[in-house]
Amino acid sequence: MGTLAGMSIVVTALDPADEVGVRHAFDIRSQSDAADLPDFPPLLAGQFAASLRHPWPGERHVWALAWLGDEPIGFLELGLPFLENTGTAELRIDVLPSWRRRGAGRALLAHAEQVARADGRKHLIGTTVHGLPGGPERPLDGEAFARSRGATLALTDVRRRLSVSALDHAALDALVSTAWAKAAGYSLVRWEAAVPDEFLADVAYLDGRLLSDAPLGELAYEAQKIDGDRFRAQEAARAARGRVIHSTAARHDASGRLVAVTTIDVNVEIPWHAFQQITLVDPDHRGHRLGALVKVQNLRTVLAASPALRAIDTWNAAVNTHMIGINEAMGFRPLDGWHNWQITL
Repeated sequence: MGTLAGMSIVVTALDPADEVGVRHAFDIRSQSDAADLPDFPPLLAGQFAASLRHPWPGERHVWALAWLGDEPIGFLELGLPFLENTGTAELRIDVLPSWRRRGAGRALLAHAEQVARADGRKHLIGTTVHGLPGGPERPLDGEAFARSRGATLALTDVRRRLSVSALDHAALDALVSTAWAKAAGYSLVRWEAAVPDEFLADVAYLDGRLLSDAPLGELAYEAQKIDGDRFRAQEAARAARGRVIHSTAARHDASGRLVAVTTIDVNVEIPWHAFQQITLVDPDHRGHRLGALVKVQNLRTVLAASPALRAIDTWNAAVNTHMIGINEAMGFRPLDGWHNWQITL
């Protein structure tokens, strides 16, 4: 472990066009992830750089590095939504494991608070990971830091992992059979990558319901305004980051509208791993087991297209018992917990 030796930590802005600075940020986050999430897919340099250069539509970003002398030891990413949630800022701080609890996090947080206040933000929101009983150990650095800075625990999520080798296909068959018994009048449509034009408006509407429908605890979020153009921009950002999206939706046959959708996100350069993303069902069409139906059918589509796939991760708020029930029936099992912290500025 290094020593501060009377030196002060300096925070400097990072321009995503600065290739050397981006490499420093990549190295810091890679080592941070390896310490906190050793089972996570590895961060790839090209995809990391693309994530900085192709930010999520509707957000501005501020990045910064923390330096001790000429050594970069910490990295800040601050997301500033500007189409909605204009009172919040989304925060991620990574510090090299050998330099944690030595002031770099405090310096980066102070910089984030200064930027957020100047931009009229009222809340900072960030996430830390923690171990679950019987699960793998996780470092407590992030949680200790959040508590020491006066952050409030606003929501807890649980990450669950599906091991493809342990899939119970008979159980999946039973889920599908039970779902179809309640889904008369609906049919399924599937696509890879971009949403077909004919379905764009319906999918954008469903995507915009995410922050209305998902349990948010005490987090200061408001619903997003998603239209077709913004959704297309999201698709472009994903593609630039090397992600391929597999989607399955339920169509209400009488109206022709898509009323439920789910996606699985596969990294083209890490074929063993994927993320099960959010599943959304129009409130007017709940009670027909559409969520279970689209999730299982989408999983099977992805497995057929991705023979190297071994693990799929997903997150649910700990209070979201309905979706947890579906995920666990599919074979997802708890792996670790994720605390969402909020600082009021």
